[in-house]
Amino acid sequence: MTRPLSSVAWIDGRWGTPEQLQLPLADRGLQLADGLFETVWVEGGRPQLLAEHLQRWQRSAALLGMAAPPAAASLEPLLLEAIERAQLASGPGGGALRLNWSRGDQRGRGIDLPQGPTTAAEHRLWLQLTPCKATFTPLTAMVSRQETRNASSLLSRCKTFAYGQAVQARREAQQAGAEEALLRSSSGGLCCGTTANLLVQRQGRWLTPPLSSGCLPGVMRGRLLELGLVEEAQLEASPAAGERWLLINSLGCRPLLRLDGHPLTAWPEATAEAERLWRRLL
Repeated sequence: MTRPLSSVAWIDGRWGTPEQLQLPLADRGLQLADGLFETVWVEGGRPQLLAEHLQRWQRSAALLGMAAPPAAASLEPLLLEAIERAQLASGPGGGALRLNWSRGDQRGRGIDLPQGPTTAAEHRLWLQLTPCKATFTPLTAMVSRQETRNASSLLSRCKTFAYGQAVQARREAQQAGAEEALLRSSSGGLCCGTTANLLVQRQGRWLTPPLSSGCLPGVMRGRLLELGLVEEAQLEASPAAGERWLLINSLGCRPLLRLDGHPLTAWPEATAEAERLWRRLL
């Protein structure tokens, strides 16, 4: 029996593992974090909500002045081959598929963009598929004192390679004895977690910070709004009795147990309810 790979990757027509394949040192994604990515949940042998992810990918590329990334028609054969190679084509296993789109090779030094219109041929695509499980276990969090999400930045509206702020906010939380950090918005109120959108159930209504806060327009967040399951509202770091707090993204939905050391309202079957809500969106 063939042993499943821990992960598979593809770049420039070559398959291998992430450790085997290479990214040119001149790539602007590596040099300047000048690129976009999408993380897509794979289950039942198919990328879930792929159309929604690709729509955000396309919008973000246009917003940042990049050429449009590949469309579904050209991507799907590549994605299905990745799923087959990772042995996720059948069975209950899931995986995280990361699609990467950089602006391509840096020309000389500095940060200036190439003159004239850019084409997709100048950009670079690569992918990685890692078998994993969706996560629904509760966790503790703190509000970052060091990092604030920029509500007016174009980068806050896109899923870019630049994750340094999220890395430092989570590091801050873990050093303080929490597992996750929530970020405030530069416009006031809470914004999001380091890698997930924030949901708060208040008086029977699920609420989430508006995009004007600088939170990422998450795919699962978008599905919640589309289905009328959540409303936008400014949220503060002052939980009231009876509220339920969740962090949600494409790879799971996790209840918050504590915030800044203070217990949040516990509810029976929190993990199961979080999973039911998440699966309803697929």
